[in-house]
Amino acid sequence: MSAFQAIVLALLQGVTELFPVSSLGHSVVIPGLLGWRIDQSAPTFLAFLTLLHVGTATALVVYFRQEWWAIARALLRSAVSGRLRGDEEERLGWMLVLGTIPLGLAGFFFESAVRTFFGSPRLASIFLVLNGVLMYAGERARRRAVAFDDGRTDLARLTLRQAVGIGASQILAFLPGISRSGSSITAGLLAGLRHESAARFSFLLATPAIAAAGLLEVPRLFDAAARPYLGLFLIAAVLSGIAAYLSVAYLMRYFRGGRLDPFALYCAGFGLAAFVLLTMLHR
Repeated sequence: MSAFQAIVLALLQGVTELFPVSSLGHSVVIPGLLGWRIDQSAPTFLAFLTLLHVGTATALVVYFRQEWWAIARALLRSAVSGRLRGDEEERLGWMLVLGTIPLGLAGFFFESAVRTFFGSPRLASIFLVLNGVLMYAGERARRRAVAFDDGRTDLARLTLRQAVGIGASQILAFLPGISRSGSSITAGLLAGLRHESAARFSFLLATPAIAAAGLLEVPRLFDAAARPYLGLFLIAAVLSGIAAYLSVAYLMRYFRGGRLDPFALYCAGFGLAAFVLLTMLHR
């Protein structure tokens, strides 16, 4: 992987990780379309992508720093006192903890099994189409249930069971082409959240999930084969973080009135076009 390719993938990751269009799917499909000879199933490539995710997680911590500071204090107070006070930050903190558990367990048991998908751009393009279908179906179901945002709940009324369900929806993102944020935002809408609240909970959930993935995969960057590129990878992670910060700032404004439909149509269209092009290129 050249320096130019690493920088392109870093900026791509920073933008597409938070937009509900699957960063992993784009990171697999676009190199295939451009004919880049990158071994996407190699452990070093997965570790490189994970380091980019760490840059994204850092951007999320910075953007939501006030919320995370309040949540961390509430969780620490709860752990030290051994009792629940029931305030909003404490409740949100425990919902995030419980919502992260399903993804952590799935990653522990199935990470090796799904890694083989990373080397198949055509399969990733099919999952991109499926990602669009799932988001579009979720929006349609949400609009049928309640007209616009009338009566939608906010995070203060989200149940622990619903939080675990939203967290579990992130497991779909192990498949390259299925968006983690798209899955969790859709699950949040089906749980009764407004778009802005669903996006906020999704982005807060992403931080511990990405950090945990980093703890597992980043050490592989220090292997002998990857060590010469570590400086480049770190620069790429910084660029990814900057792009992610700008993305989350935009999306939090967008979801005050916007919906998932445009992203769903983009994923379906891009995935279908990519599949056709990749099929023609590999005849």
